Amino acid sequence: MPQFAYKALQLDGAATEGLIDAANRQEAMRQVELRGLKPIRLSESASPAGKGAAAAPAGQGGGFGLKLKLGQPGKITPRILENFTRLLSSLLAAGVPFSRALVIIHREAAEPVAKAKWKEIHDLVIDGMSLSDAMARSPETFPRVYVAMVEAGETGGFLDVVLAQIADFQSREKELKGKVMTALMYPAILLFLAVGVLIFLLVFFIPRFQLVFQGFNAELPLITRMIVGVSDAVRNYGLFIGAALVVAFISLRSWFRSEAGRRAWEGYILRVPTIGPLLAQFAMARFCRMLGTLLGAGVPLINALNVARRSIGNQILVDAVSDSIDRVKEGKALGKSLAQNRALFPGAIVEMISVAEESGKLDAELLRIANTTEGDLDRQLKAVVALAEPVMLFVIAALIGTIFIGMVIPIFSLQDHIK
Repeated sequence: MPQFAYKALQLDGAATEGLIDAANRQEAMRQVELRGLKPIRLSESASPAGKGAAAAPAGQGGGFGLKLKLGQPGKITPRILENFTRLLSSLLAAGVPFSRALVIIHREAAEPVAKAKWKEIHDLVIDGMSLSDAMARSPETFPRVYVAMVEAGETGGFLDVVLAQIADFQSREKELKGKVMTALMYPAILLFLAVGVLIFLLVFFIPRFQLVFQGFNAELPLITRMIVGVSDAVRNYGLFIGAALVVAFISLRSWFRSEAGRRAWEGYILRVPTIGPLLAQFAMARFCRMLGTLLGAGVPLINALNVARRSIGNQILVDAVSDSIDRVKEGKALGKSLAQNRALFPGAIVEMISVAEESGKLDAELLRIANTTEGDLDRQLKAVVALAEPVMLFVIAALIGTIFIGMVIPIFSLQDHIK
């Protein structure tokens, strides 16, 4: 009978390893769960040849993913992912064995693409892969931050708590994006119409005026010559300009996905006025909410900090918080450690955390800080979005007005040539 090596978490969160005899992986997984353990990894203990044979089911799981791309068009939407995360958290919190929870989620999935993806995740986990590793094989479905938080939850033995927080984050971000998209809908329509009008003026309107000006051999004003030059460039090289913009967009997108590009972009965006402080506030609120929830659930401080820092998202800020965590490991108080990172934690917030730490109410205070910060953030976002509409209208009016002025000024100067 095959023998399987497993790594699992005990009820107190401590990791344990061992060997178990079973007919197949499914049976081995069931036996581990019957012992009251939460499996993290499961692999067949065999020779290298046996391991190669054991890898075949995982390969089949990869084939299932290929079948998903070819036969199941579409992708996992944020709503589907949020439902998956929340349901898995609820099932694990209710004491449902891990593998059975994945089976239930797969069975209850309504969308074909979701049913196929959850089966792929289930098969990979049954083959001995951890949940975070299985999710990491589908980066188009599970973001990098999502996988990192799941991995920390698995290692620490509080996966259900982490999943619940991830679902809450997803819900808040979806609500926030909905508000921003609704507020920007009208300015976006105006921008689209303005671009259409500008293209019409440059391609059809200005060339007709240009023919009139050429008939009088008069020197045109500088602004008119500039507008005519732009019109000629759009008409003669429009396709090349469009192709160059597409290539530039694809190149920048690939660069942003690299580690160096992502860090450079995240560092730059934090220095942008208005936007940078808003992103820092949002990251602090996420960090405080996650940390407060984990501490309230009884998770040790160091473990909770390691999970909370991964919820921030911006790698520049994650590195800064990591330095603070190192100081906590050295025995320093949390408030004093976070005080070194003023870009993310203002002085007033640090004082609140220090007082709460001394009084033993750190978890409740962190949640209160998160609620207050999110309220302030919501008001600031509304103000920024409200300001965007008149600014965009002014820019559009200025562009179109400049073109008309540039075309009208020569008409008055041509009167001298007509006389």
